[in-house]
Amino acid sequence: MAKTSFFRRIDWLLLLFILPILSAGLVTMKSFVPGSSEENFFGRQLIWIGVSLVIFFIFSFIDFRFLKRTDILVSLFVFFSFLLLLLFVLGHASHGARSWFSLGFFSFQPSDMMKLVVILILAKYFSRRHVEIRNLKHIFISGLYALIPFLLVFFHPDFGSAIIIFFIWFGMTLVSGISKRHLAIVGAGGLIVFFVLWTSVFAPYQKARIVNFLNPLANIHGSGYNALQSTIAVGSGQVLGKGLGFGTQSRLKFLPEYQTDFVFAAFSEEWGFIGSILIIILFGLVVWRILYNASLGATNFEMLFGIGVAIFFMSHIFINIGMNLGLLPVTGITLPFMSYGGSHLLTEFMALGILMSMRGYARPAHRDDMKNEFLGA
Repeated sequence: MAKTSFFRRIDWLLLLFILPILSAGLVTMKSFVPGSSEENFFGRQLIWIGVSLVIFFIFSFIDFRFLKRTDILVSLFVFFSFLLLLLFVLGHASHGARSWFSLGFFSFQPSDMMKLVVILILAKYFSRRHVEIRNLKHIFISGLYALIPFLLVFFHPDFGSAIIIFFIWFGMTLVSGISKRHLAIVGAGGLIVFFVLWTSVFAPYQKARIVNFLNPLANIHGSGYNALQSTIAVGSGQVLGKGLGFGTQSRLKFLPEYQTDFVFAAFSEEWGFIGSILIIILFGLVVWRILYNASLGATNFEMLFGIGVAIFFMSHIFINIGMNLGLLPVTGITLPFMSYGGSHLLTEFMALGILMSMRGYARPAHRDDMKNEFLGA
């Protein structure tokens, strides 16, 4: 019985789609600096993948229904908010941002875990109030839960992670049944907030990134350099790519942060248009499986959590690939499963592990029933 439960609990098709993406990131890192002990991204990433997969399977067999308890969620929210505050004092500065705790052999980024906590707390909030979600006050109350970590992360400054937190809140609010009138109000409020941020808060380099989005070639030796080198790398791959280990943009280090922010560009240069399309298709299949598992949720909480996880992945994928193609500002967002680093990998597999745990007590859900539950019909 235990063996049968094991195979039924895990979505093996989801794992099947993830493994080639993990492999794509590994082989790209392997081609960067062969034989270099200084930048052994391949070896360290392999360890993090192993640790993350172990966490994934462990989480899959923990009953996470206790996460529905308000006291547990509030404790998690307060704890990670405290860690984000602590970063202002003890955080390791990198590229002008204090987003990491440096522990010597390991660096930890609390904002990654806070994204998962925001998904959980919003799933809890909306699942209890889905019938009256059309009441405007619930949009602002839920927005407060997202605003606190948004501001803490933003002032590190980590604009990329702040944007992801906003997308998680906005996406989960939409699927919870927001009215079009309220959507217009929220949109207008967002424009006002952006105007205030632009005039009073944004640092010059952040404004430069946004201006560079509108005109990427305006300052190719300054704020537009990263986007230019990334688009050159993607374009030079042409249809079939230059071949593994022959990506000159990354090997010669014209492409900055080629192991994290711009790993998609480095991959595209070596594998070309065909390889890039295959990776994008695999990401689409991963999101599809996450949404499928969300649809099996035993209650609104499980369904909303799964949808929140899907929004989390879609936001990272869309923004990272967009900035690699020069279509979106460079925000320091990692590409799930491909970018180098342990914090984001652990968070991704923790989220999927919790989703697999919820799959263990899932129920078949009729589409009409799901619609009624979400919209309060």
